[in-house]
Amino acid sequence: MAKVSYPHYAWAFGHALVLAGTIHTLLGVVTFSGRSKSYYLAYGGALVSWGIVVYKSLGAPQLNKAYIQRALLDENVQYLLLALYWFLQRPIYVTLIPFATFSLFHTLTFLRTSVLPKPPATAAKSGSAAAAQPATPGAKASKLIQTWVKANYEKAMLFVAFVEVVVVFGRILLGAITFQNSLLSPLFFAHFLRLRYYLSPPTRQAFSWVSAQIDHATANPKCPPQVRKGVNFVRELIIRYSESVISVQQPGAGAPGAGAAAAAGGPEARRNR
Repeated sequence: MAKVSYPHYAWAFGHALVLAGTIHTLLGVVTFSGRSKSYYLAYGGALVSWGIVVYKSLGAPQLNKAYIQRALLDENVQYLLLALYWFLQRPIYVTLIPFATFSLFHTLTFLRTSVLPKPPATAAKSGSAAAAQPATPGAKASKLIQTWVKANYEKAMLFVAFVEVVVVFGRILLGAITFQNSLLSPLFFAHFLRLRYYLSPPTRQAFSWVSAQIDHATANPKCPPQVRKGVNFVRELIIRYSESVISVQQPGAGAPGAGAAAAAGGPEARRNR
């Protein structure tokens, strides 16, 4: 009998909580009923799942420079810290969408690999009994999930990037201006996004789209020169701010993300397809 991997099941249960909590929370938003409990339940699940992955990929926390530098450049650590930050703040419901998107793919992959029966392999030998057996409904569902995940994963990661760059950051920036959330939230999330910019091609694509939209708007003759000048000034500040992370990343460029991907708990879900 195969040995039960309790951390693996806890990881999957955490992602299921994220997915269920997000659905329940967003339904509450649509129906104008407060559902903060399900919001915190979803982030509790995120802390469990991403925490397990970080522990598997990096080991027990260590108070030394090498471990800290490696951890801060690990994508799963970044999402774990982000989940912890949102868990400790007043609910901002839109922040759940990226986590729920990751959890959807992880939950489907868990169902395919650990719950549903696998589709029968094509037999190499002629006259094999396995080849003659029709696929069960569970095996068909497993194959359907595998096909859907492969077909939609890249699109989902691009969706997450646009939600993070446009929707989430826009929401918390507006919330800071109107005092609906902490003034530190846009700064914290901006630092998260600049790390994502260097680690995630979809995030760079989202930033390029935003930049193109700003260029199009400021190029309009109706745009006041003062606004154009102000936008260019802010953009220059953002570029200088974002470039400061390069010197930090270069010593171990790309390496931490590989360990996180192999652990299959963060944005690198393509390893689980």
